[in-house]
Amino acid sequence: MSLHPFRTVVTPALLALAAAGLLPAAPLAAPIGDERAAPGRIDQRLIDEGKLSAETLFETGKVWFLAKFTVQEGAGRPGSTGAIIPTRSPGTVPQFFRTAGPDSNACRGCHNDPETGGAGDFVANVFVSEGFADSDFDTVNPQFSNERGTPALEGAGFVEMLAREMTRELRAQRATALRKAQKSGQTVRAELIAKGVSFGSILVHPDGYVDLSNLEGVDQDLIVRPFSQKGVFTSLRQFTVNALNVHHGMQATERFGAAFTGTDDFDKDGVPDEVGAGDVTALTIFQALLPPPRQVLPSDTERLAAVQAGGELFRSMGCAACHVPALPLEETAFVEPNPYNPAGNLRQEDVSRPLRLDLVRLAEKAGMARDERGRILVPLFSDLKRHRIADDEHPHYANELLAQRFVNRDEFLTPRLWGVGSTAPYGHRGDLTTLDSAIRQHGAEGNAARAAYETLSDQQRRQIIEFLLSLRIVEPNT
Repeated sequence: MSLHPFRTVVTPALLALAAAGLLPAAPLAAPIGDERAAPGRIDQRLIDEGKLSAETLFETGKVWFLAKFTVQEGAGRPGSTGAIIPTRSPGTVPQFFRTAGPDSNACRGCHNDPETGGAGDFVANVFVSEGFADSDFDTVNPQFSNERGTPALEGAGFVEMLAREMTRELRAQRATALRKAQKSGQTVRAELIAKGVSFGSILVHPDGYVDLSNLEGVDQDLIVRPFSQKGVFTSLRQFTVNALNVHHGMQATERFGAAFTGTDDFDKDGVPDEVGAGDVTALTIFQALLPPPRQVLPSDTERLAAVQAGGELFRSMGCAACHVPALPLEETAFVEPNPYNPAGNLRQEDVSRPLRLDLVRLAEKAGMARDERGRILVPLFSDLKRHRIADDEHPHYANELLAQRFVNRDEFLTPRLWGVGSTAPYGHRGDLTTLDSAIRQHGAEGNAARAAYETLSDQQRRQIIEFLLSLRIVEPNT
């Protein structure tokens, strides 16, 4: 393992690493004139062997998250694009710019409101293209780019765990239907329901053919992808590998290294193997262990009554049909890597032993309740399903011209509302300054709830807003 000295905050966990001989003897002092900000390399094998604690990984991941990357450690990608698939660049676009990226020096550059790991103001918006093998572009013209706001990452470990369990349930239902069809010789219709959320139905034929025409809100492979505005990323790791390349020009070896591209410097910036697998794991664990948002109840009795009344109205008018208040979590161990990671991201078969971190204490500290079966109820206010949310009368949420990963332009993943009181502005591009505006723009599948909201009295609408404002990202010292 090689880890160059760095000048960022050195935590007790990192000092413990040095004392154990896993870091250089003097991690505090950087060479004179060295401007590298990231902490170097963590060997993934040490993680597989259980030699690095959760605290160490969290603290190291935090250093990476805060690091303002420099060209000395590989920031920028003069020879490649921001595409998901490693793609060569004609080299005609300047290195740091606000459209196709790299567009930020640090993860915290966008994820900073109200704290590190949070959301971002409108000024932090990014411009992304279709994503697979796109070319560089230097325009905000919507024909070439979609404008997106910054999502908050608090509680992301629980979100990924829920999505994994839902994926497992959906695939098990498909497998059961296939066995029934083969045994009976008849076509079998299977309703796909995971954690009480309906994803439509499938028709399974005896020969194994699966009719997916009635599938709803999930990809045909039945993998629930809980990250990005469109719900197209499977895991925090995939999200991180993509973001490192797109937003910083920092390329992870697991996708851009020699094993996949035949070179250790795919972006031709003179820095080989910029981000190792262990480094991405540390970044992933930092995000997975960010404390989940929670409801903060006001001490003022009148305002408290408004929050309680608003919560009841939120449920009764149909908002909770998509913004499900809580989903049950069967298991509390966050396992890394994700078993459903696509190629180009570290997979479980790539490691000798997956890392397991139990999040039960994090759930208890956040005050998460349990149901009658003992399952933790994660209060994310989402069904982790994509919905059509715009129509001709309410077209605001269909303002993108480019599809992303084959998801229709008017479909978006149900936003998680559990920190919404701390993450203004709203909408997928952060161009709505109030929750009232965001609700009134709902169309298509959101029409009934919007109409119900608009028929309420002014006082009742204010109560709903007060309820939503109580769902907050709580700063660590609160």
